[in-house]
Amino acid sequence: MSTDQAPEPWQWDESVWREAVGRVRAGRDLTPSHWPGGAAVAVAISFDSDHETPALRDGHTSPGLLAAGEYGARVAVPRLLALLERHRVPATFFVPAVSALLHPAEITAYRAAGHEIGVHGWIHERNTHLGHTDERDLTLRSLDTLERLAGVRPTGIRTPSWDFSHHTLGIIRELGFAYDSSLMAADEPYELLAAGEPTGIVEIPVEWIRDDAPYFAMARYAGLRPYTPPREVLRIWTDEFDGARADGGLFQLTLHPAISGHRSRAWLLDELLRHITASGPVWFATHQQIAAHVLESAR
Repeated sequence: MSTDQAPEPWQWDESVWREAVGRVRAGRDLTPSHWPGGAAVAVAISFDSDHETPALRDGHTSPGLLAAGEYGARVAVPRLLALLERHRVPATFFVPAVSALLHPAEITAYRAAGHEIGVHGWIHERNTHLGHTDERDLTLRSLDTLERLAGVRPTGIRTPSWDFSHHTLGIIRELGFAYDSSLMAADEPYELLAAGEPTGIVEIPVEWIRDDAPYFAMARYAGLRPYTPPREVLRIWTDEFDGARADGGLFQLTLHPAISGHRSRAWLLDELLRHITASGPVWFATHQQIAAHVLESAR
């Protein structure tokens, strides 16, 4: 082997893989002893309002791809907002700044309905491909843009592709975010550690099981095709909720308007919320409310 080649992972010294694993880690469990109002379970519904940004991020400007994203803003968001209003459920909308700039009235509608707005990158960039300066600049610009449009500064972030670069946690700490919702080291909220150091930042974990994209996403020129009927996804998510309720924990769900705002999939969310509401005392909360409650309960 040439001496100028980087060693293979199986050749790493123990210090190398220990440092990689320990860079961002789950700290103390923040599951509270009780949820507000005597609820048996907390429910946090979220939407990643990506719209046109994944196509734009990849340099695709064809009207066909952009129209699919436009559907999210033009048709899906009003449908989903009406559905949430019927069930009286607050939600958190994580919005790329470019989506917000393309559809500023949408941000106004979220705020008017009492929903939370969180940061979701600038143009749905792949933050793990960026250096520190670019990642920090895009995160700060996103934060400032959403504050200007919404009239309130977001306290939470979801990285565009559910991943951290070597710089992400440091940027999140520097910019004063209270919570992140991008990682998946537990079922329940936990505190993030930076190289073993408690950060005070709450992680509200996501999971691909509780995301609509793996079941319904479509890529015309790739092998990605919707493969699960909505009624089967309803069963999966119902089982996930029932498990969270049995544990007295948190049920967190991630949806995309351009994916789940279609008629048959909005039906799925409608039925799921009916099941949740009928199950007994439930605390529907924004991610911000969840983070504040678990952190206060842990003190």
